[in-house]
Amino acid sequence: GKKSLVGAEKLTIGKNCRFDLDGQKKTLKIGKNCEFGDNTHIVALNSVKIGDNVLIASKTFISDCSHGYYGNEKENDSPDVPPNERELSFDEVVIGNNVWIGENAVILLGSHIGNGCIIGANSVITRDLPDNCIVVGNNKIIKKYNSLTRRWEPFHEGFTD
Repeated sequence: GKKSLVGAEKLTIGKNCRFDLDGQKKTLKIGKNCEFGDNTHIVALNSVKIGDNVLIASKTFISDCSHGYYGNEKENDSPDVPPNERELSFDEVVIGNNVWIGENAVILLGSHIGNGCIIGANSVITRDLPDNCIVVGNNKIIKKYNSLTRRWEPFHEGFTD
């Protein structure tokens, strides 16, 4: 079954969870009252910050690094080089308060998930997401909470709360 860590202000961790950490400095910050499902895998070699009251379903992967560079920021890595020989690239991951992350979700480096978000099962997150939205698939926002109507409403560009 799941185990709660004493002194962690109610952190519940399921079976077979894996945390890859730097080991030389604090790279993983977990807020109060969080629960991680079975087989959650977090790679925090630089910086992963998880807020309060975060629920993470089983088989979720969160990573603040990648094997190589593939954008415009510097010289790109060649596909001729084995992935494990490429220089690691890093970018912080931040998960806000009151976030629910569904089964099999993948949250990659550079992602900042706003407070109150719901990340659908099997989603891939690679960018910043505003507060109080429901996201599915590849970064697709489908609903946003409207505090005036107190309802989750279909998302469209130009939506204001």
